[in-house]
Amino acid sequence: MKTSKVLVAIGVTGVLACALGGAACAQEPAMHHSATSTRTMKEFIGRWDLTLKAPDREYPSWLEIQQNRGQINALFVSRWGNARALPKVEIDNTHITFVSPKEEEDRKDDMVFEGELKGDRLSGTTTGPDGAPWTWIGVRAPALKRNENPKWGSPITLFNGQDLTGWKMSKPGPPDWTVKDGILVSPGNGPELISDAKFQDFKLHLEFNCGTNANSGVYLRGRYEVQIETESASEPASHHTGGVYGFLAPEPELERAPNVWQKFDITLIGRRVTVVQNGRTVIANREIPGITGGALDSDEALPGPIYLQGSEKGHVQFRNIVITPAREDIPAAKQSASGN
Repeated sequence: MKTSKVLVAIGVTGVLACALGGAACAQEPAMHHSATSTRTMKEFIGRWDLTLKAPDREYPSWLEIQQNRGQINALFVSRWGNARALPKVEIDNTHITFVSPKEEEDRKDDMVFEGELKGDRLSGTTTGPDGAPWTWIGVRAPALKRNENPKWGSPITLFNGQDLTGWKMSKPGPPDWTVKDGILVSPGNGPELISDAKFQDFKLHLEFNCGTNANSGVYLRGRYEVQIETESASEPASHHTGGVYGFLAPEPELERAPNVWQKFDITLIGRRVTVVQNGRTVIANREIPGITGGALDSDEALPGPIYLQGSEKGHVQFRNIVITPAREDIPAAKQSASGN
């Protein structure tokens, strides 16, 4: 996944915004609210799974509203890209306004979101790049906490080494994903490849060979991208191979290695992920805050597929893709794989 620029968070007091870290901002007194407005504001705080409804399709999105020293700010994942701070968020009783800058949205004007909080649900309006009206809804993101470690089932081979059985492309090619000599090859600027089977908690093993100046990734449950790349050295560490894109950086980060076979062993339990790259743990049981841009949906409580990114440039090869689902997830996985 490619990135857009990471912006600096700006705190908002009513309708007046000031740059974080500025002297004037440092001297700004904490916000004062009535008991009712303070209570209402607290109902906005936290993570929200958003769905943007355009005339032709729906786009998953994500929002986290934070309050720090009396200031409200927000992180946002739009239709693509990484989690980033928003320059403007305002809350007035049950009404919220937040703005995603035009530079991040690849459009001529800022994308302004207006919404209302009703119970535990947000809903509102915005506009598309052509000015057409869009609607959006937001629901509380689930905590996905697990009371105990799962019992693992039997491994399932997702790629048979011969063809694309058990997978579908997100749209018709060309270019297409191909299979040659037992190896799955991404098309470069083509469709994504999505498993028919869906999973909740699992252990995933796969081997990859990333070409020079290439980019791909593996989406867990179709929502959280573990990055694969050889061309993002200048970008933040969470955009590098082994990172959860835009959220979690690999620590330690292994040396960039184009045209070499490497291994991922990834464990996802609830929101907590462990990534082992070539036998070294680079992410150790960390929480994933929210979805990656390009996710298939924002329904975080549900099982989802494995999806391999093919829309970025260059070619990445894959082989030996094997998943071991939690035992309680096996019926759902089998049902999804059978197409029922």
